[in-house]
Amino acid sequence: MSLVSKILTGVLLVLSVGMFVYLYGSVEEVIVKRETISRQEALTTARLKLIREAEIVFLSVHGRYTANWDSLANFVNNGRVPIIQRREEIIQKAYGGEDVKVHIDTLGYVPAKERIFKKNYTLNASDDGTLVEYKVKVGDRAMKNVKALTLRVMGKPYDQPFMENGVIETLAANPGDEVKKGQMLINYSEYVFDINTDMSRIGYKPNSDIKFDIYVGKVDKAGALVQVIEVRDPSPDNPLRKESNDQKARKPLRFGSRVDVSTAGNWE
Repeated sequence: MSLVSKILTGVLLVLSVGMFVYLYGSVEEVIVKRETISRQEALTTARLKLIREAEIVFLSVHGRYTANWDSLANFVNNGRVPIIQRREEIIQKAYGGEDVKVHIDTLGYVPAKERIFKKNYTLNASDDGTLVEYKVKVGDRAMKNVKALTLRVMGKPYDQPFMENGVIETLAANPGDEVKKGQMLINYSEYVFDINTDMSRIGYKPNSDIKFDIYVGKVDKAGALVQVIEVRDPSPDNPLRKESNDQKARKPLRFGSRVDVSTAGNWE
């Protein structure tokens, strides 16, 4: 091989290595950027879910949504939510008809933060039978689709699983008890949001000083004025999320609507 050929071969080798390094670095940079956007959007979505739940509970107490972030934060930290029981009383009329009288009783109150951050679940008897045993005790962690208890139904044992994850709070019956279909046997709960969230920042995108856009109002539906809400990210991390984009999944992250009675999020 001539000297010129060797030089050309060396130059091409250097160029090839350089091109490989450049392309590899570019691909890695794209991957890192996508991962960063994905993580930030996950945080933004989680914050929007928290805002949505807080607004729904606020509505249940005050009969309206709030567009004031300080008011929402104060409600989460200091508000109370009534525990309501609805019961019906059937009154027999003299001529044989019936009247149904509805009673709404307030049994007590729970802190708004507990209602918003914590979801309570019950495991009810799937059929009439005898409670044979619990597979868990108070304080244990329930796992979805894992056996919770055993019932004896028509002489045969039946293992009933949990339907959600959570922590066992109470066991409402004892082994050997006769139980009825629908009877509550286990009460358990799960925190679905970070209880240590700084409520003074509830209106901000995580890791930023950008506030969410919020709109609350009323729309006429069949002659009745109903509350509506929309909360959106005004500064999407993904540059493809533009208002003009026709693809629903690419619009700025948001929940609710200014014209429809909905609190659905466009990430769902």
